[in-house]
Amino acid sequence: MQNIITADNKLHVAAYWEDAKVELMKRDRIMRKLIPQFGDLHLTGRSEPFTTLARSVIGQQISIKSAEAVWQRFLLICPKCSPSQVLKAGHEQLAACGLSKRKAEYILDLAEHFKAKRVHADKWASMDDEDVIAELIQIRGIGRWTAEMFLIFNLLRPNILPLDDVGLLKGISVNYFSGEPVSRSDAREVSANWEPWRTVATWYLWRSLEPLPVEY
Repeated sequence: MQNIITADNKLHVAAYWEDAKVELMKRDRIMRKLIPQFGDLHLTGRSEPFTTLARSVIGQQISIKSAEAVWQRFLLICPKCSPSQVLKAGHEQLAACGLSKRKAEYILDLAEHFKAKRVHADKWASMDDEDVIAELIQIRGIGRWTAEMFLIFNLLRPNILPLDDVGLLKGISVNYFSGEPVSRSDAREVSANWEPWRTVATWYLWRSLEPLPVEY
């Protein structure tokens, strides 16, 4: 891991994590078995909103491994991952990193929104989850899933349930339904037991499928 380039080494930890683990293990027999398997591993967030969103856009609809490879190439041309650096790199250099034409456009649009201060990144920490989502989905290429990943990995919100996330639905299927397909309503029903710690339960279900922690 030492050779991996990072744009922002400032990691922060969710202060509620240990309390959430205890509560989930009390309430949910699957969590009681799952959580101890991952010891002291926990969700860590990065403090730079632009970095988190750029990484989320890069990771859309591709595997974790592929996303990491593209991210490392992206950081070779934009080591600070700043809006100015991205805009200076331009479409051609972004596409050369392995980004599709559309994703390169999305990253440039994201950079323009930040540079022109069309988003209120400094206020997101004090805004409600749905208000942050409403602002983020105004940016091209950012839908509800990407906004929810931002709430989880940057703002460390404790109660996010990303129902469009394939990994969450698969994790529920494998752990709660013996591998049978699950619907969004099945996921909502299972997750009712996790409130107000749905982020934490989601993270452990991701870990059950992919032991290496996801980062955005």
